[in-house]
Amino acid sequence: MSSFNAKCIMIQGTSSNAGKSVLVAALCRIYSSRGYHVAPFKSQNMSLNSYTTSENAEIAIAQVFQAEAAGIEPSYDMNPILLKPKEDFLSQVIVQGKPVGDMNFYEYQQNFRDEALKAISESLERLKNQYEIIFIEGAGSPAEINMREHDLANMEIAHLADADVILVADIDRGGVFASIAGTFSLLDEKDRQRIKGVIINKFRGNIDILMPGIHQIEKIIGVPVLGVLPYASNLRLPEEDSASLTERKYQEKEKITIGVMKLPRISNFTDLDPLECEPDVGLKLIEIGDKLKQLDALILPGTRNSVNDMLALQEAGYVDEIRDLSRKIPIIGICGGYQLLGNKIIDENFKESHHGSVDGLGLLDIETYFGKVPKIITRSQGRIINNGFLKGVSREIIKGYELHEGITNIKNSSPLIKLEQGEGNQPGSDYDGAIYGKILGTYLHGIFNNFRFRRAFTDYLRKNKGLDELGFEKDPFINSKKFYMDKLAKMVEENLDMNFMDELIF
Repeated sequence: MSSFNAKCIMIQGTSSNAGKSVLVAALCRIYSSRGYHVAPFKSQNMSLNSYTTSENAEIAIAQVFQAEAAGIEPSYDMNPILLKPKEDFLSQVIVQGKPVGDMNFYEYQQNFRDEALKAISESLERLKNQYEIIFIEGAGSPAEINMREHDLANMEIAHLADADVILVADIDRGGVFASIAGTFSLLDEKDRQRIKGVIINKFRGNIDILMPGIHQIEKIIGVPVLGVLPYASNLRLPEEDSASLTERKYQEKEKITIGVMKLPRISNFTDLDPLECEPDVGLKLIEIGDKLKQLDALILPGTRNSVNDMLALQEAGYVDEIRDLSRKIPIIGICGGYQLLGNKIIDENFKESHHGSVDGLGLLDIETYFGKVPKIITRSQGRIINNGFLKGVSREIIKGYELHEGITNIKNSSPLIKLEQGEGNQPGSDYDGAIYGKILGTYLHGIFNNFRFRRAFTDYLRKNKGLDELGFEKDPFINSKKFYMDKLAKMVEENLDMNFMDELIF
């Protein structure tokens, strides 16, 4: 193994969703394209969008995207601590890819912080020995002064990594200069000295109007503004968490409309990204309380808490409405959404929530049990054995990944996939998912990344609308991620002072 001593650059933000994740991805892309060994790192991430690495370890999807931008295989060392909100004030804690328990904020900070910091230090040290440059992503804002002594994601990590810090500010929110100056004023001198430059992100308008403010803020904070990045609404990039769904506009003007239920604890909604590349297909994000109208299909995506989200559907009056829809259109459930499709979710020992067991939608003759086995984290592969309404995919190879705690017993429904790798419905069953008529569910995240499965589904919808089927000749998603990664990197390179960045790194 090569031994480097990586230079670390940390990207912090004046707020959440300021653009830290995409900027780290862009810098990984830029410097890896120049031939450097580059890796991303985020010490502690709170996210419900996660992924299974080749190590069968769970990390946040943002670090996976950043690793792909750097042209390397993602590893749990790139996100050693992942917090997955489960209920109010309670999160599942994932350490170096494996769950260690559910903790509230006090338990985590008071009883687990030292162990978390140890894991962070170990992972960072391994990466520093393997790569030349590490781009570290912060979390939220470093100016959360009530959290400074407990910090495991911002300035504490900058000091640990001996990293220079670049601060990113979101001008689209308004008050960008106040947020920059306020951040500097709330940091102590030791932390403030780490910041070497500022980037203004999501700008729309005439840069000449902004320049007087830039000159003034540089005098106030004593460091340069390194660039102004334009607002880029057309970059189809994986989102870190459901907070971004408030800004994300699913297209609703196409000839085919697929409804996506925005469950209160929605997770892994990046499963749906490939569908956005399908011609004639639009996705409609359905908030709790919205009517289920004019849909050609409905998807129940992953959820971090199946019991609580099932109760939310019941309280909103969706059960009968979804059952009525199931007689007319296909309904697909992924992971937690698959569990919702069954007769019951049985949680006798309150592993999933304090509510215990609940009735499901009753669209598949299955039952899901919590507390029977440890969390399943694995890459999976198998073949479709019952293609039902999906023409042309029988015996088709399907790849994906699993992240679930419940296990599922199938009764009169048929399994969907015969597994060659993975756990599926339950360890030892060799089968994943279930299908009955136009209703199907699966534990495999990433199932729509499988082109023939995705196209069989959308072609079925096209046929129902009297549209021409497109067949299996070309996958529009296969090159889209690379295209948008390169587009992002070019945009950043053209609008950022790269000479300053080079001097900072080298």
